[in-house]
Amino acid sequence: MNDSTTPSLPELPEIWQQTLNWQPTTKQQVQLQRLYELILEGNQKLNLTRITDPQEFWEKHLWDSLRGVALLLRVGQKDLTSPLHHFIDIGTGAGFPGIPVAIALPDCTVTLVDSTRKKIAFIENILPELKLDNVKTLIGRAEEIGQQSQYRQNYDVAMIRAVSNAPVCAEYTLPLLKQGGLAIIYRGNWTEEETTALTDAVKLLGGEIEAIEQFTTPLSKSLRHCLYLRKIATTPAKFPRAVGIPTHKPL
Repeated sequence: MNDSTTPSLPELPEIWQQTLNWQPTTKQQVQLQRLYELILEGNQKLNLTRITDPQEFWEKHLWDSLRGVALLLRVGQKDLTSPLHHFIDIGTGAGFPGIPVAIALPDCTVTLVDSTRKKIAFIENILPELKLDNVKTLIGRAEEIGQQSQYRQNYDVAMIRAVSNAPVCAEYTLPLLKQGGLAIIYRGNWTEEETTALTDAVKLLGGEIEAIEQFTTPLSKSLRHCLYLRKIATTPAKFPRAVGIPTHKPL
């Protein structure tokens, strides 16, 4: 699908620069465009995304994914004193936010987790096309991998695009983080009441709310939030609870 029928993504270097203090290199721009083409192609067989318009895809899938890690983009890998960062993306679906993050931060390793085998198979097929060698895949449920020693307390950053309420997202992410690690929860709307509920849940899980950022997207001016949770103590062994319990009985 590399022919002229595929629309090109907008490049918008000024918007990248103004909003994230970062812009893609030529190579990264090519990778982002190829990702768009491969997802449009995959969409014909799998239900990957409803967002296919190039401007909307740029904003809701690419810009939004990288807005969550804006701080890490600004730091720039060359200034990080710690060793390579290990990221995990819970419920990645078609690869968001994990694949754009892996493209933007080539020195980091990103593990993409989804419980749907077809989606992980799709991602595994497109990784060689994107020339990405810093991405790993994992089929599984967050409740299960959070209890497995090879994954628990193994990551520096855990990302989740909030499909469930925030305490559920916290229970999925915090057990996977090393001490000092960061959970990033991507949200649309957010309220003060939700902050209160989340504060209690995060405390139980060995974390604290470090920041709640509100922002508007650059093209459609939609309101978005990112929640940043810092892991400050060991998560009790009983978390995450068994599959289904976090969503039915949020902390």
